[in-house]
Parts: sequence; structure tokens; C-alpha cells
Amino acid sequence: MVVCGDDGLAHRLAAELRGVYREQVTLVVPPSGRRVRQPMVGRARAASAALLDMVNAAVNRSGNGEQSGTSRELEAAEPTEDVLAEAGVDRAAALALVYDDDETNIRAALTARRLNPRLRLVLRLYNRRLGRHIEQLLDQSAALATGDARQSGLDGAGTSTTVLSDADTAAPALAATALVGTSKVVETDGLLLRAVERQPPRPGEVADPGLCTLALLSTTSNDPAGADGSEESGEQGPQLLPDAAAVEAATGRGTVALEQVSYAGPPLPTTRAGVPPFGELFSRRLRWSLAGLGACVVALAVALMVVTDDHPLHATYVTLLDLFAINEPAHNKDAGRQVLQLLSGFVGLLLLPVLLAAVLEALGTFRNASAVRKPPRGLGGHVVLLGLGKIGTRVLTRLREMDIPVVCVEADPEARGMATARRLRVPVVLGDVTQEGVLEAAKIHRAHSLLALTSVDTTNLEAALYARSVRSRLRVVLRLYDDDFATAVYRTLRAAHPGALTRSRSVTHLSAPAFAGAMMGRQILGAIPVERRVLLFAAVKVAGHRQLEGKTVGEAFRAGAWRVLALEVPDEEREAAARADGAGGGERGSRLVWELPDTYVLRSEDRVVLAATRRGLAELLGRRARQRTDV
Repeated sequence: MVVCGDDGLAHRLAAELRGVYREQVTLVVPPSGRRVRQPMVGRARAASAALLDMVNAAVNRSGNGEQSGTSRELEAAEPTEDVLAEAGVDRAAALALVYDDDETNIRAALTARRLNPRLRLVLRLYNRRLGRHIEQLLDQSAALATGDARQSGLDGAGTSTTVLSDADTAAPALAATALVGTSKVVETDGLLLRAVERQPPRPGEVADPGLCTLALLSTTSNDPAGADGSEESGEQGPQLLPDAAAVEAATGRGTVALEQVSYAGPPLPTTRAGVPPFGELFSRRLRWSLAGLGACVVALAVALMVVTDDHPLHATYVTLLDLFAINEPAHNKDAGRQVLQLLSGFVGLLLLPVLLAAVLEALGTFRNASAVRKPPRGLGGHVVLLGLGKIGTRVLTRLREMDIPVVCVEADPEARGMATARRLRVPVVLGDVTQEGVLEAAKIHRAHSLLALTSVDTTNLEAALYARSVRSRLRVVLRLYDDDFATAVYRTLRAAHPGALTRSRSVTHLSAPAFAGAMMGRQILGAIPVERRVLLFAAVKVAGHRQLEGKTVGEAFRAGAWRVLALEVPDEEREAAARADGAGGGERGSRLVWELPDTYVLRSEDRVVLAATRRGLAELLGRRARQRTDV
């Protein structure tokens, strides 16, 4: 495996491949002086010398006494053809290009595909539309070069190109944490899975498993960000994919249950930017003025119809002529007609300033539609989002899709997400969040939660501390890069504010398992964080896996490793299979059968969706043992 990148995702991905999948890894990173590194607190101190040193220390540790793969590191400013050749791309099984720049990843992918047409490529691209085209281009190029036009399946056979985005992987979990603090969401290709943390049951009660129990939380709930929520916390820590006996005995422990499975479908088209609704086009006072003038015109037309015994349409026409002063004077008419003509002329004089005000308000509204909106008065119960970079923009989109009120805070007027905020008509406060008065302008004292997603750890921490001083029970979600620093911060915050909810979310921690699974040729649907561990959802073809093929669903389940959740069947077979096996099906047209009975026998042609731990997925889907070469 070859991993090329310039930030923490590359190092965490290399550690994931080596420690979990026990693969040989070559890591290509820029020279030490040119590496793009996320800001940390105390970087100048020798104790926190470099992120690379910490990651290398983690990479060099063997997990649970098992044999781990070897690794080497190359330093190169850019992934040129010579660098890729030196890294062994021509004989590698997979290449991950996870640079922070889309153009760099695309250029290196085109070069790598030429060097090795059968190479499995995994690209990190923020532009999703471009990513789909690049996938098709690289796969078509490989098919022409190898003479094999077959498309790769979920089992990973053959050449494949996978485009992923760390922002898309992390956005659902961040958005859900800000809303309810306990929901975890996975959404891929229209499949929506929602897991919910449930409070510990009362003594003598059994935790509600929902559709199924995915995890048991730590025995202590006062420090979920500390070591007791990690993989090294032992029996006191979270237990992923417990069996029925463990769930039944889990009195006093919270659970993570799979609560909802649905098909999200394609997103609805968004409304055009800059076209506000009619209610916002004109002010309330102006609308009442126009309504009053309209009522006057109707009254004059009715009066003229009564006085002259004219037809209603002709009476309305004559009234409008008098209103706009384009009718002949009624000096030869009776007194009633003359009075009505004078009143119509007077109403016409009142109409001119009202029409002018309407034009000016409409122009101002359209001009302001392209400008930054300010938080409205009386706003409350909203989410304050700090930072409109890659991650912040994706989270903002997710929150607005769920109609959650959001106020953004951004220091750079030209930030990536400013255009998205204007299009979605989201209020934005321009300014440095560390400056006095900025969070107040975002109505932090009436907010429901705070999402600190800037790229600077100290900025996120300072904003969280100040927000807590304003509102002690505010729900806070921070994006902190350094794990040790995050652990210390969250232990302190939890101790200082035990009644408030605090969560730590690392984008690389959520994204690395999906990238690693793609390099192994598997379709990872998404990841759900369980305290400081990760539970993966994958689509797997049963054929070739002795742990699944020919076994019942109950026999295939391995506690703490993997669990079959759903079966994919052809549309014409779905209802027949559901009736024969007693399985519950979804809505008509769904290709997935959920709540499979334990007696269903998995066939080689079946394709299933399963939940797995990282090590469980590596054991189930890991590549066959091979002769290792010196590197």
C-alpha cells in the first residue's frame, strides 16, 4: 500500500493500514520544513515536537501482540512520476492520494494510472461533481489499458477508483452531535442509518435494543473523552457489537441502538439564490398600503357602477382611467360622476409614492440577497457554527437540509463557504471569534449549541470557554487536532461543567477507516463514533468469505467483530424472500431486507450490509497472506 499526503489524514491512514490490516505501507510526505500541519497549542515546546513523531510512535507499536505490516517513509515535495516510481506504485496493490489540494491528487492519479493500470486508486477530493467524472475517467482508462471492460464489484476484484471526501464523511456526525448530542448518522448513496445513544436503564430494566444494539457505552459516563472511552480501556470501556447475553446483563450502562433505517433518495433541487419569497420582497407597511389602495379602487368602481348603472368591467376601466389621469374631464356629467372622478384622481396621487417605495424596496431586497445576512432579532435555539472551511461548509449544508436555524461566524469574507451561506440565506457574522462582541452578535446567549470547526485549536478552545462562561449548559462540539491535547481539554471541561454536554470529533479519526477500507477494495458506507472508538458499516459480497458463506445469520455473527444487518436481493425476489424467511422488508422497491432471522442461510451470491469494528473488518475482509519483500 502506498499513501501520499501532506497532513494528518495521511499519517492516520498509514497507521490504520499497518496496525489494523497489517499491510506493508509506504508513506510519501513532504519534507519536514514544508509539511502542512494543523495548528496546535504549545507547538514550540519539545514535549509536543511534531505530529509526525507521535504518529510514527503509534505506527511502530504492535497491536495486541499480533504481527503487523512493515512501513517506510519517503520525503518528496510533490508526487511526481519519479517519486511514485520510487514508492513502488508499479507493483503496489493500492494507492491513496490524500493531499489537501484536489489538483495535486488528480495529477498524481493520472500519472499513477499510467504507471500501473491495475492499481486500485483512492482519491481525496472536495469537489464531488468533479470526483464522479474523475472516477469514470480513470476506470475507463484502466479498462482500455488492460483490455478488461468489466466493472469492479463490491468484492474489490479488478481495478477500481474510489473518490472520497473527509468533509462528507465527518459532516453527518458533526451535524447530528450539534442537534441532539447523541445521534450518529451514516448516509451514503441514499441509505440512511441513524443510531442513538440511550441512557442507562433503571435497576431491573433491560436496555431497549431498537432494531439492534450496536454498542454498550462505558461503565462511567463522566469522562467519555478520556482513556475510558478508547480501545485500551478494557472491560470498563465501550463494547462494540455485543451479543444478547451482554446486552441483557448491561444494567446501568448506556447503549447505542440502531433506531432508524430509511432511503433518503436524491436531494431536492435547491431554490435559486437571490430570489426571496414575496413576503420578504416588500415590507409589511408597504403591503398594507398597497392593499388599502386596492380597496379604494374597488370601492370607487362599485360606486361608479351604482351611480351610472354601468357594467362592472367598464366601470372598473373608467375608474382606472380617472386614477391615472388619462380620462376626459367629466364637466358635462352629473355631480356624482364628477365627485367620483375627483376622488379617483386623489387616490392616483397617493399611488405614486407607494409605487416608488415598492420599487426601491424591491431593489434593496434583491441587493441584500447577495450580501451577508445578519442574525434576526429574537433568534433563539439555533446552532452557532464557527468556521466556513471545507468541514464547516458541509456541516452547514447538512444542518440546513434538516431546517435547523444556523448562525455562522467567519473571519475571512472570501472563505470557501461564504457563497453557500448566501445561497442558503444563512446569517453570517464577519469577524474574529476571539474578539469581544463577535459571539454576542451571533446570539450565543440564546443558542442551542456551538460547533467550533475552525482549523486552529486555540480558536476553537477559546470560543468554547467563552461560550461556556456566557451559558454554562450550552452544548459544545469542538474540532481539536491533537488527541492528547483534546483529552486533557475535555477532561477539564467535563469536570468544570458536569451538567453540560461536550463532544470531541476528529475529522481524520472518522475518515481514515473509510479510506483504508476503500484501499482494501471494500465499500465502506460510513463510520459512527462510539465515544473514542469507531464502528464501520460496509457492503460485502458473501462469496469467498468462509466466515459468512453457508452459515446462518446467527452463526455468522461474531460479538465484538462483525454483525450482518441487512440482505440485498433483486427486486423481483424481495417479497418472496421476505415471506419465506419471515424477514421484515422495507417499502416497495427497496433492495434491502432488514431484521433478518438468525436462521437465514447466507449464500455465495448474496450481498449483505454489516456493522464491524476496524479489526473485525480487517479480519473478515483482509487480503490473503503473501510473501513479504524487503523494502
